[in-house]
Amino acid sequence: MDILIGLLGVLFFISILVGALFFAIFMARKIGLIKASNSDDGEIGAGGFIKSYLSDIKKLSDSLLFRFIIIAVLIGVMTIPLSMVNDIVRERSSLYNQVLNDIANTWGHEQKLQGPALFVPYTEKFITEIVKTDKDGNERKVNRVHYEQRTAIVLPNDLKIDVNLHGQTRKRSIYKSLVYTADLKINGYFKSPDIKGLSSHVDKIHWDRAWLALGISDTQAINKVSGLRWNVSGDNNQSIGHSSAQLIDFEPGTKVTSTLKNGFHAPLNLSSGSSAKPSDKESGKPLDTKTYLFSLDININGSQGFYFSPFGKTTNVYVKSDWPHPSFQGSVLPDQHKVSKNGFQANWSVPHLARNYPQLWTLETQMFNIHEFTAGVNLFETVSLYSKITRAIKYGVLFFALTYITFLIFELGIGRKLHVVQYGMIGLALSMFYLTLLSMAEHTGFVTAYISAASIIILMISLYAFASIRKLSRTGIISLLLIALYTMLYSLLKLEDYALLAGTALLLLILGVMMYLTRNLNRSDSEPVEN
Repeated sequence: MDILIGLLGVLFFISILVGALFFAIFMARKIGLIKASNSDDGEIGAGGFIKSYLSDIKKLSDSLLFRFIIIAVLIGVMTIPLSMVNDIVRERSSLYNQVLNDIANTWGHEQKLQGPALFVPYTEKFITEIVKTDKDGNERKVNRVHYEQRTAIVLPNDLKIDVNLHGQTRKRSIYKSLVYTADLKINGYFKSPDIKGLSSHVDKIHWDRAWLALGISDTQAINKVSGLRWNVSGDNNQSIGHSSAQLIDFEPGTKVTSTLKNGFHAPLNLSSGSSAKPSDKESGKPLDTKTYLFSLDININGSQGFYFSPFGKTTNVYVKSDWPHPSFQGSVLPDQHKVSKNGFQANWSVPHLARNYPQLWTLETQMFNIHEFTAGVNLFETVSLYSKITRAIKYGVLFFALTYITFLIFELGIGRKLHVVQYGMIGLALSMFYLTLLSMAEHTGFVTAYISAASIIILMISLYAFASIRKLSRTGIISLLLIALYTMLYSLLKLEDYALLAGTALLLLILGVMMYLTRNLNRSDSEPVEN
């Protein structure tokens, strides 16, 4: 059944072509392009009718208008193999993206740093007065006491993050992926928080059960983490001495997955210390007016980009990398940045007023979206291999038209016409350029593949043209024109911001040349030119 439908479709297509041909001959006769042939006796039989139309078809095929129509039809037909090559490019691009994702799964995904933050548990005491009646009908008031466990989150007063991104290339099969290793140095300080100011029902603050947590989006990519250097100072000195600091090991998880999903934490005992009073230790009070200094180092893998959340009352972030193509993203751009061929440097300074969550709140009773404000940088690859090839395919119709018009001009010059099949072979060769470019670029790089693919196609078309034209000089001109076309295409592909402007200028130039070449088509040689 499918074969029958296919045959009917082919017959229907052939009948449309035949009908279109006869209609073209009819219109050509009407407008005077073809003169109707007459028999000697003025009557045309069935055989004469066929001979007449065959003669008209020959005359029509010799006309310039018919050649332009054939070229237009061939360009439309050549879009079929062009679209097939484009499908292959999309398939290979999808496979490439899948490989990138697989490499990221093993090396590390885009990293997002949140924190550090200090968490302090406390207990709220609620006293409810209820009235009870005994069996004798006597009423008495009873106080019912119940407790609620809460967790206060404290953000640092000052936060400094130094990030050094080392770009690397990882290869799987024929595909390469840009990844990085980041060295992070994090330091800052907390002020003693006023936990009692959060609620009027605070009964006890568990300073000895506090912890510091740091959020990392992909903890599987952590290579090394130093211990938490924690120091308690009685003044505003923001520098932490390694000799006087307490070194605390981190443990997996943040203990508050609803707030910081992935990361690690370090347990702290804020009520201990040689300078604490015995009464403070018993009542669970912290060291008043104290500054808690912290610092830590992290070595972590990642890909695509690095982002941070401004947890500090003042957050200062410095990022440097050896990758020369950064793309700054997020809620705020860097205050200063410098980009060179050797890499880039960027500085952010974000005040706490730029975000929509406070420095201190209770997790169980207050909800804030700490993920709403992020900033960072992507390690950007300017134009990927497959996007370049896709852009080249978009200029395919233009290249078909320019190549066919070049051969048509030479037809008019030498007085010898190419067969329609020869035009089709040239179009297939032009289509094979993109497939050749794709297959070679995946192994040798885009520039080398482009030069090689263009050289192969130019050589094939030039030899094919020489076999038909039989003149070396004219074949050389065709080769030079093809070289110029492929050079222009490469220039358009290399341009990023000005590709549209350059492409539009090229189209206008080509249109102007075609208008100049066709300016005398409707004027005979003997027609005088008016001054």
